[in-house]
Amino acid sequence: MARSTSTSGSSAASPGTGGRRRFGRRRPKDPNKPGRFAQMKSVYTMTRKQDPASVWWMALAFFGVLLLALVIGIWLDQVIYVLIIGLPLAFLAATVVLSRRAENAAFAQIEGQPGATAAVLGSLRRGWFFDQEPVAAEMGGKARGMRDLHNAAMVFRAVGRPGVVLINEGPKGPAQRLSESEKRRTLRATGEAVPVHVMRVGKGEGEVPLQQLTRRMKKLDKKISKDEAIAVQRRLKAIGNTKPPMPAGVDPRKARVDRRAMRGR
Repeated sequence: MARSTSTSGSSAASPGTGGRRRFGRRRPKDPNKPGRFAQMKSVYTMTRKQDPASVWWMALAFFGVLLLALVIGIWLDQVIYVLIIGLPLAFLAATVVLSRRAENAAFAQIEGQPGATAAVLGSLRRGWFFDQEPVAAEMGGKARGMRDLHNAAMVFRAVGRPGVVLINEGPKGPAQRLSESEKRRTLRATGEAVPVHVMRVGKGEGEVPLQQLTRRMKKLDKKISKDEAIAVQRRLKAIGNTKPPMPAGVDPRKARVDRRAMRGR
């Protein structure tokens, strides 16, 4: 009995045992999964660099909510109690402002880059189907002996309850020609019963700003059901065996919107 007691005591005290590993040591943090505070700090740093005015808007939201809480507290003769409630609400208001400004800053970082449309389509929620690669593309001109990637015309496709949405970017003339050609090809595959919408990303007349693209798509009238949208996507995938001529060096899959920044996380 004495021997068994001493053995168990030594095993509990010796380092490297199961109990010591379970309760005596902390698990190392995964560098690829930063904590919430670290995420907020990185979002704030990125947003402040891209949009310095965001700091003042956050401060205005924070102190505005606190001032409102103070006024309500004086009116109810419960200043301390209302301020205790108003403090987390003030932080929440500042976080909401940071989220909005961070979203705009994230779009500003990728705006004008080849394949930016694919990055924005990645923020679409359930009910939409899209391709990360363009369904049609045309190389740009040459600049200093190399292909000018910023002059590449591309057409991206998304399928949802409003039907098929074709979004083009790049030089206006080639992009419109590609869109019209892809629209005719889509109508031959889906028929006239499925609407085909064409949008152009940009800041000119009749164009959709990059940060408003998904909102504009969601506002389209819903003409088909979810099952029909799935069937249309499968049909378009089935006929899309030919790969478009991609400009050398362009990989739209590498362009990504910081979704944590868009959510304020």
